[in-house]
Amino acid sequence: MRIVDLHCYPGTEPWIVSQGPFAAALGAYWKRDWVAKSEDQVVADFSQAGVEAVLVAFDIESVTGAPPCTNAYVAGMRDRHPETILQAWGAVDPHRGADAVAEAARAVDELHLLGFHFHPIMGRFAVDDRQFFPLFEAISGLGVPVMIDVGTTGMGAGLPGGLGSRIRHAHPLTIDDLAANFPELTIVAAHPGWPWVEEMTAVALHKGNVYWELSGWAPRYFPSSLTRDIRGRLQDKVMFGSDYPSLPYPRLLREWRELNYTDAIMAKVFHENAERILGLTTPGRVQPLAERRVG
Repeated sequence: MRIVDLHCYPGTEPWIVSQGPFAAALGAYWKRDWVAKSEDQVVADFSQAGVEAVLVAFDIESVTGAPPCTNAYVAGMRDRHPETILQAWGAVDPHRGADAVAEAARAVDELHLLGFHFHPIMGRFAVDDRQFFPLFEAISGLGVPVMIDVGTTGMGAGLPGGLGSRIRHAHPLTIDDLAANFPELTIVAAHPGWPWVEEMTAVALHKGNVYWELSGWAPRYFPSSLTRDIRGRLQDKVMFGSDYPSLPYPRLLREWRELNYTDAIMAKVFHENAERILGLTTPGRVQPLAERRVG
């Protein structure tokens, strides 16, 4: 069965460096060495797992001063490995104002990225803050989706003050407000959203332009309500993501299959919903927005 992985970090040195002081905390959170791999090693991991990866750029430079893992970098990895890397999410820093708007246009028009990922906790902003609405208006006008982290994060976890990060910035109700203000914008919530899984379920069900990928969480620990809703009222809303390199693929894919969903449900989660919602139809091609049938 085809597996589209919507949430893969590059795993290489530029990505490790882009995390600045949070890198050490992530290693402690995941209980293993948090070190860079070579590009060839990363691609081999995707290939061995049998996934078509969608990379994620990373930029919290305005918070930490660490150089970003840029849009050009993830686009380059995608273009060098089209047989394994399907597409990439760009990153723009909302705090950069007009420069962020210009970079978003460049990332779509010149680099042909899928859309944009936002990490509100580490970026120290909430997506429903109206000062950032010009950026989301521009992205909506570009006709590309956004992926927004919900729930707590391992970045800063256990450190004094979380290094200044606030988990309320990633509350699902910020996505609810963004979706209401930008009904033409396709929004993908990233991660199960703990401790607000029920709130995220409500937002996904209420807002027709909101979808959900469940990366960064071992399926065996999904709340029972979420496990039940995936086979029921959320089956056309949820998609697969890994949060690579956070969780090993063998464990992640095994635990998904241990949920004992039908092949029809697994096909929706692993590829059909991503094809329909995001236009990720075949390797090397993103379906133009005008051709998509979302809903």
